[in-house]
Amino acid sequence: MSGTKKLAVLPGDGIGPEVVAEALKVIRRTEQLFGFRIETEQALFGGIAIDEKGTPLPQETLGLCRSADAVLLGAVGGPKWDSNPAELRPETGLLGLRKALGLYANIRPANVFDCLIDASTIKREVLEGTDLIVVRELTGGIYFGEKGRRDSEDGQVAYDTCVYSVKEIERIVRTAFEVARKRRKKLASVDKANVLETSRLWRETVIRVAKDYPDVELEHVLVDNCAMQLLRRPASFDVIVTENMFGDILSDEAAMLTGSIGMLASASLGEGSIGLYEPVHGSAPDIAGQGLANPLATIMSVALMYRLTFGFAEGADAIERAVKEVLDAGHRTRDIARAGERYVGTSEMGDLVVAALRK
Repeated sequence: MSGTKKLAVLPGDGIGPEVVAEALKVIRRTEQLFGFRIETEQALFGGIAIDEKGTPLPQETLGLCRSADAVLLGAVGGPKWDSNPAELRPETGLLGLRKALGLYANIRPANVFDCLIDASTIKREVLEGTDLIVVRELTGGIYFGEKGRRDSEDGQVAYDTCVYSVKEIERIVRTAFEVARKRRKKLASVDKANVLETSRLWRETVIRVAKDYPDVELEHVLVDNCAMQLLRRPASFDVIVTENMFGDILSDEAAMLTGSIGMLASASLGEGSIGLYEPVHGSAPDIAGQGLANPLATIMSVALMYRLTFGFAEGADAIERAVKEVLDAGHRTRDIARAGERYVGTSEMGDLVVAALRK
């Protein structure tokens, strides 16, 4: 990795600042080991930004992110802001940031570590060999469609509109085909084409784009069936591509195959070089400030950042090896510990990964 990279750091709410602090420890250690430099600057985002700036995405935060090479995010949200109007919800800031940076592709790996296979509620024989990636479209669909309420003779009516264009579908599908081409060359396209018109357009576009990737095996899976098959035969999936809301739900389901949502990293990418990296888990306000959060998803998000945005595979490999070594040694945070088993806190887990890092 050549030159100094600029990283915008958005700790956010709840456990966000705690897990980000451990990821920053890992970044500083890799700087020492490999001799590169990452310049970091923190900014307000989410609920804390609402409290201090009156908006979940302040202009200065957006400006910092636009000028950065990558963004590292902790988590946003909490019950404190749940009753706020839509424009003052922390999650609205996240949707706005993705849209402003043009981040349309969410990459969520779900890899079951052998040493954690018994941490899942799924049987060992079902989980063995599970190593999949969910590629989720991020900037279209029902989350961004027209929404509102109106009065009717039956009382108030609410509506959310799901809209997709061929361009939006094609670019995310091509991203997924490229990811599959570098893995086991299997792609499952998930839709609800038996009911939804947007899904029928989705499937038509996937079939057309697939002609450019004859080396990738394609299957079409209805979303309800995919949800079932993820629990029945998870190891048979390689790459899953789907629209925004389906991807949100399925990637969280896939997270639980690993034993804990605290284990899953994610990357949000666009057509430019910038990427946003964050753990899949939320802000977990019930354990915030107690040192109980699992920082591994955030630490592995740094590995994704090194590999996908900075082009620094050696650093990414070192982080992933260190995490595996720590887990293989039996160290666990509370979310992945067995009943009665000793577990370590957030900061101690970060220190263990830092100690295990080497070239």
